[in-house]
Amino acid sequence: MTTSTYFSVSDIKAAQPISGWEEFLAEGEAYLKTASGAHRKAKKVFTAEILYNIIAMAIEKFVMAALMKHGALPYNHTMKDLVEAMDETFPKVLSKIKGELLTMDSYQEICDLDGFKITPPEMDKIPLMLELSQEMHTIVTRLVN
Repeated sequence: MTTSTYFSVSDIKAAQPISGWEEFLAEGEAYLKTASGAHRKAKKVFTAEILYNIIAMAIEKFVMAALMKHGALPYNHTMKDLVEAMDETFPKVLSKIKGELLTMDSYQEICDLDGFKITPPEMDKIPLMLELSQEMHTIVTRLVN
């Protein structure tokens, strides 16, 4: 005997937040603060490559906080994957900054072990990346509140 299971609309539950999203938001804020302060003070130890990585970590943490708050996760953690997950979960919310976020992916293509490539950005690109990270923070703050 075969039984069929039917679901009604009332059986479908909204996605539940994934615990820990608040920590991701706080970590993103800490990374952004570190990168901003380091760039402002122009300490030589904070090269453009190091600042890029700190900024990318801030953006990743912000995206993860928003997605987790809304019960979603990306397929991977490249900037392209993070942007795609944001587009799926929050259509058009990144329309203003999507291109710049995807450009950040071009500096480190490290997922393919046979063909990974790292091209450090020039220091003059860092202010735009900091603005991008701040904009992501603003977007995510609106999404999680």
